[in-house]
Amino acid sequence: MSFYQDRIVPYLVHVSMRQEALVAYRQRVVSGAAGRILEIGIGSGLNLRHYDEKVQDVIGLDPSGKLLSMAADAARRKELSVELVNGSAEAIPLEDSTIDTVLTSWTLCTIPNVGRALAEMHRVLKPDGHLLFVEHGRSPMRRCGAGKIASRRFGSASVVVATSIARSGI
Repeated sequence: MSFYQDRIVPYLVHVSMRQEALVAYRQRVVSGAAGRILEIGIGSGLNLRHYDEKVQDVIGLDPSGKLLSMAADAARRKELSVELVNGSAEAIPLEDSTIDTVLTSWTLCTIPNVGRALAEMHRVLKPDGHLLFVEHGRSPMRRCGAGKIASRRFGSASVVVATSIARSGI
């Protein structure tokens, strides 16, 4: 990774994603999480404070070592079992059907092969599992409108979209 990607981008991501305007969206999507959670793109751990007693443990996946170290700091402030994994959503290092809830917030458009990532999420979800996500509703980036892709891929698993920033207010 370049200096910019390794040292600058993680702080830019953290600052932009901790906006107060996003808190209600985070609360809405995280409130549906239960059991064993896989959070795709955990980033700096901004969702961790919103998990409640329905959550057994959280596995946070992110390709950025710096963001994972920031998430580790957030995890220490929350009494919750959190395992942080450096990796890609396109190759999730977990066994099949071992996750109750996959949660992703504003990350699908950052994944180069979102179709592969969604297939991996489906693979690790239990048959009655849930995919919870909040994503950009309208974006000039082609990959950001992930709702249609997810609903076609997940079959019997429940897909819940928290909201669409561009289409609705709270």
